[in-house]
Amino acid sequence: MLKQTLTSLYERHPYYGSRRLQLALADAGWPVGIRRIRRLMRELRLAPLHPQPRTSVPNKAHKTYPYLLRGHAIDASNEVWAADITYIPMARGHVYVVAIMDWHSRRVLAWRVSNTLDAGFCVDALQDALQHFGKPTIFNTDQGSQFTSEAFLNVLRNRRIQISMDGQGRWRDNVMIERLWRSLKYECVLLHAFQDPHEARQRIGTWFDFYNDERPHQALGNRTPVEVYENDLKKAKHAA
Repeated sequence: MLKQTLTSLYERHPYYGSRRLQLALADAGWPVGIRRIRRLMRELRLAPLHPQPRTSVPNKAHKTYPYLLRGHAIDASNEVWAADITYIPMARGHVYVVAIMDWHSRRVLAWRVSNTLDAGFCVDALQDALQHFGKPTIFNTDQGSQFTSEAFLNVLRNRRIQISMDGQGRWRDNVMIERLWRSLKYECVLLHAFQDPHEARQRIGTWFDFYNDERPHQALGNRTPVEVYENDLKKAKHAA
């Protein structure tokens, strides 16, 4: 029962460390010593969430672009795509994940896992999305050096895609993909202590499939991202 109570408290408050969990356990009727709590946390692989290392580091030598989405009504798929990177801790070490998302449908079009922040894995994800889903009118990112690199920007320029970038430090400018990361971490990462990059890729890929094909969104009328995306394409085809 103690382990169950500790796990339940952690799942509700994943940012709690051992001392705050000790107080919460005492309130729940479990006056347990701090050493025992820390031992159980190690045994159960419960690590509190801490601010993640920065994944968006601008390069002042790189060209940046203005934010184009303020006041812009996005009411169809493939109008705007967005990309972002997040940090994923593992039992040992960490990996980074980049995702390309369609803004209107929330569909994850492509993703990649990497153990470095080199621009290459972002370019691979972008090319994958373009190959399988056509192209958007506007592509939005933050001002991180991966997205301002010539390798990444040239792919967009060559396809004549308008480039939009968040204001520096304004995470709300790319809020849709920030919500994706929150869901990924609470519904996948926190439930599994990834042992290595191979397991991370496998479980994250399974979760993205679930997110796209099975997970309904209240903001989408309780439809899935794939349902909305494919319905938008049908509408566009009939209107052409």
